[in-house]
Amino acid sequence: MKVYISVAMEGVAGISDWEQCLPGGADYPLGRDLVLGEVNAAIEGALEAGAGPILVNDSHSLMRNLPPDQLGGHASYLSGSFKPLYMMEGLDASFDVVLFLGYHAAMPTPGILSHTYNPRAIRNVLLNGTLTGEAGINALVAAHHGVPVAVITGDQYVGPEAAPFCPGIHVIQVKTSISRYAAEHLHPGIARQRIREGVYRALSDPNAGPPGIPLPATLEVHLMSPDMAEQSTWLRGIERVGSTSVRFADEDPLALYRTFMTLVFLTRSLVESR
Repeated sequence: MKVYISVAMEGVAGISDWEQCLPGGADYPLGRDLVLGEVNAAIEGALEAGAGPILVNDSHSLMRNLPPDQLGGHASYLSGSFKPLYMMEGLDASFDVVLFLGYHAAMPTPGILSHTYNPRAIRNVLLNGTLTGEAGINALVAAHHGVPVAVITGDQYVGPEAAPFCPGIHVIQVKTSISRYAAEHLHPGIARQRIREGVYRALSDPNAGPPGIPLPATLEVHLMSPDMAEQSTWLRGIERVGSTSVRFADEDPLALYRTFMTLVFLTRSLVESR
């Protein structure tokens, strides 16, 4: 069994502030230790379930948050900030299962540190008319390759957001968000135990199937300003459907994901130019 792990930081038990999950933050070393503990717990659970090769894709911020020599299971480590497939770089049809670790909720929710890819540009995203955060968007890549998304960890919002697109996904809640900047966390030791046991159960489930996203799939993106919506229409296939919203569709979920990521980087340039 070949396992792919996409790991963020905001959904990790103990993390509730950007100072803990952005390089240069006063508590960033603590954040790195916390996320490493949960990644290694997931690796342990995967190995107990019979996993072979494991790839960990560092999917947060500058994407070099983990010490490679401290990853368990001799896992391979994919890091670096320019990845064409960003949070899903490295996934292909050779993998048997995907794990989403440390994920956070979509921008409109009160989930801890909630946002959708770029909090300075994107207000909301709908996939086939349903609210989605990064889990649903990233599931497009898994759908293209036919790989099940078996696990998601984070607060109480991430599971319900992922479930419409990833049928049968195992949800491991390690914290309860009180607001976007406060949460009640499980003790890290308990959180890691739940992740290890939850990953083992999920990878032992013979009924897991690939994401259920009807095609052609449609993304509707609500942006922060009319300028961003206008700029988005520079990309082929994107139509403006409101003052600050755009829509686009594709028969190929991977092509849809690539268009979305291009939109993210395009709107980022507008934010950074001001």
